[in-house]
Amino acid sequence: MPMFVHGEAAWDVASPRRPSRVAGVTMAGFGVRALDALRMVPHPAVTLLLEFGAGSPVVDYAAGRRQRGSVAAGPGMGSGGAVWARGENVECVQVRLSPVIARAILGASPADLGGAVVALDDLWGREASRIRERLGDLSSWEDRFALTDALLARRHEAGSPVDPEVTWAWRRIVGGRGLVRVDRLAAEVGWSRKRLWSRFHAQVGLPPKRAAKLVRFDHAAHRLVTGECAAAVAVDAGYADQSHLHRDVMAFTGTTPANVAGEPFLAVDDIAWPRRETPARPPNLVARGGGQQIL
Repeated sequence: MPMFVHGEAAWDVASPRRPSRVAGVTMAGFGVRALDALRMVPHPAVTLLLEFGAGSPVVDYAAGRRQRGSVAAGPGMGSGGAVWARGENVECVQVRLSPVIARAILGASPADLGGAVVALDDLWGREASRIRERLGDLSSWEDRFALTDALLARRHEAGSPVDPEVTWAWRRIVGGRGLVRVDRLAAEVGWSRKRLWSRFHAQVGLPPKRAAKLVRFDHAAHRLVTGECAAAVAVDAGYADQSHLHRDVMAFTGTTPANVAGEPFLAVDDIAWPRRETPARPPNLVARGGGQQIL
């Protein structure tokens, strides 16, 4: 298991050898002896934290509110620097879900999370306790990943999918790194801008313009972590200027681009979350009943 060392952070990190059987699911395993006030940087995914170790992570958010144990959070968790994690002897599987598959797996829309960190018990009931116990009984990370993946695949198969138009719009936003216009997305799927806003927000948990800003920020933040200067990152990520980048980073994290570049939450990604980017395919739209259908 690789060791991630970054400043005072020292974590054991594991990644699955094989991709998930469900497109849009990525996982990593963490063993942390002392997790001290980790800023949760917003990410364009729904996050599941499945803990099973002797310790228990604590997530502080929203003016003194706190959750312990396994949790779920919608895309953009931590905006404004409002969410911090800490704990001792933490062992967990962290899952990132594409927002367009999250509704099926969670059994609730990301919008229903209301921007909060929610106890997984509140979403899954006794199943959350059972998965914790079963993860704790296993001795290898590969077995834990396999168990988690089987659970997610089963829930995904039984759950309700989002509209194909919403899936297409999300993939276009991700493929374009946030540099897309909402009116163009609406035109591509044959919807009005208002309908796209409403359906996308209800099913993904963010309105499309906010989702695009989050994806663009995520791209920029990871460029900052590699050591690139803020001016070059601003140009590459499509910001009007460096001040525009600074404002977005402050809005999403509550801190400056220089500080974000040193955040362990982002720096660990090269080990924990190998990037497997798949470009969005163009939609195959055909007329049906006076509208358009994505095939």
